[in-house]
Amino acid sequence: MLPAWVPGRVVLEALGAPAEDAVHGELLRQWGSSEVRRLSYGLRSVIVKHGTDTQFGEDAAYERFVVPLELPAPRLLYGGDGVIVLEDVGRVTLEQEPTEDGFLAAADLLARIRGRAVPGPSGFPPERVKELAGRIGRVSFDIGPLTDALAALHRQAPLSVVHGDFVPKNLVTDGTRWTAVDWPLAYVAPHLSDLYTLVRDAVAFGYERGPIVARYVEAAGADSFLVDRQLLVGGACFCLLALTFVVEEGVRTIPESEGWIDPLLAELADLVEQLS
Repeated sequence: MLPAWVPGRVVLEALGAPAEDAVHGELLRQWGSSEVRRLSYGLRSVIVKHGTDTQFGEDAAYERFVVPLELPAPRLLYGGDGVIVLEDVGRVTLEQEPTEDGFLAAADLLARIRGRAVPGPSGFPPERVKELAGRIGRVSFDIGPLTDALAALHRQAPLSVVHGDFVPKNLVTDGTRWTAVDWPLAYVAPHLSDLYTLVRDAVAFGYERGPIVARYVEAAGADSFLVDRQLLVGGACFCLLALTFVVEEGVRTIPESEGWIDPLLAELADLVEQLS
């Protein structure tokens, strides 16, 4: 039987299945704040997701960003009450097969996302730096250089969509095209935290930073000096958001995330120093 939270009628209609007991279910991911399953019947399949806390309301991100901007994301078939049903865009993630070509393709994908200019207001204005640092409560160094650099970026670069979790597990391929999934954290800002997290993971897998950044610069037609600043600021903003998540939610839903705090603080301090 399908989990009680799954909208059975929507799933049966999308799959062309005669009854719920004919549907095969596969658990893809289960965290404290989300559960993701692939449901299939014959050759058809859909992805269903139940989200709470920061994973709640992904359909709103679709309504505000994905649909009107035609971003490279799975088609939304249903959304409501923390549950979404999506088209299945592929069975292989960049996390499962972390190839160099995959990371370069992800840089191309990000250039497409960032190429859609969005009117304000910004989802990460300069004043938010101090607010998040206060909520974290463990930032003992001067965060001012980040505030100043973020303010400068708001004058120098357009606002575009930030996916908010642009990491290998959320980059999916069907063997032909790449798609970004998992959009509940999306917002608008002038920085490049998405490119930062992509490069961060590529380096962890043993790949060089340079070719991936260069691929993005070429695909986006961007100024390399500005991209370097957007990367530093984006990295610091990523660390602030990640730390805020851990101290306010992660320690409850993902107990092992307590061990992420000190490394993230050190990473944030290094990025802020580079902005000084």
